[in-house]
Amino acid sequence: MLEKIRGKRNTEYFFYGGKGGVGKTSIAAASALWFSSKGKKVLIISTDPAHSLSDSFETKIGGEIKQLKKNLFAVEIDPKKAMEEYKEKIAPHLEKMEYLKGLGLEDTFDIAGMTPGIDEIAAFDKFLQYMQSEDYDIIIFDTAPTGHTLRFLSLPDVLDSWVGKLIMIRMKFSGIANIVKKILPFSEEEEKPGIDTEQLDKMKERIETAKQILTNPIKTHYNMVMIPEEMSIFESERAIKTLKEYGIPVYSVIVNQLIPPNDKCDFCKEKRKLQQERMKSIKKKFSKLRLLELPMLREEVKGFKALEKVGKLLYKP
Repeated sequence: MLEKIRGKRNTEYFFYGGKGGVGKTSIAAASALWFSSKGKKVLIISTDPAHSLSDSFETKIGGEIKQLKKNLFAVEIDPKKAMEEYKEKIAPHLEKMEYLKGLGLEDTFDIAGMTPGIDEIAAFDKFLQYMQSEDYDIIIFDTAPTGHTLRFLSLPDVLDSWVGKLIMIRMKFSGIANIVKKILPFSEEEEKPGIDTEQLDKMKERIETAKQILTNPIKTHYNMVMIPEEMSIFESERAIKTLKEYGIPVYSVIVNQLIPPNDKCDFCKEKRKLQQERMKSIKKKFSKLRLLELPMLREEVKGFKALEKVGKLLYKP
């Protein structure tokens, strides 16, 4: 992995996702620390509402980019705050949204309920700002649990479909196009009155850029974190299939919490035996992906020292 990164100067993106409770935040934090120790300027971003990234580093991070040590920076996107800001942006236009009915947009946008995914749209608005940054060698995303992440990552396709329809109807429904473009992410701060087709085209370009980044296996590396248990394996298999449908490349599978050998503990031996059976299934199901294994540690993975240890175990030569 490092050899691949070392020869490139363009920003690369690492996602760490998986079922809740599998340790993806610890692994994302450890990876960020590892890459930064190798001389790469790294930004790690949390899109998880729980914000356990601060707990992992034992440092309050918050919504502004904070330097944790040399080459290592972090920020936590607050979905609730992002949604409030986003709703303030679109509130003046909500009454006019009724005009969209019958124009073919209601299938992707819930006019009455403002769609259950509005928080993710708002977070994605912030997400893209960081994604387009050219200030870092590596940007790491500590994602929310799998189900949320998949919808989050599929948003470029959804938004693209909205914008595509808008561009088709813009000449005839210029006023409506201007209403809708104000509620979508990626729009410019300054808006011109009337039918600004150029701005709609630019918005579509930015969405396409996001899609290109997310689906580029050279720039984007999605790492699926799991534990050797049936539910986690099933969830990961389903998630990888869905990611593939959206063209998002899965770089590796990381199996966490593997019990090391211990002949003095009968429970440990039985648990390890079961895990090894699960590992056979994992190796078979994910045979085309890079497989990394991480043992269960005695201590809780918190603080720089523990994270450094995890990084060495994960990315040892």
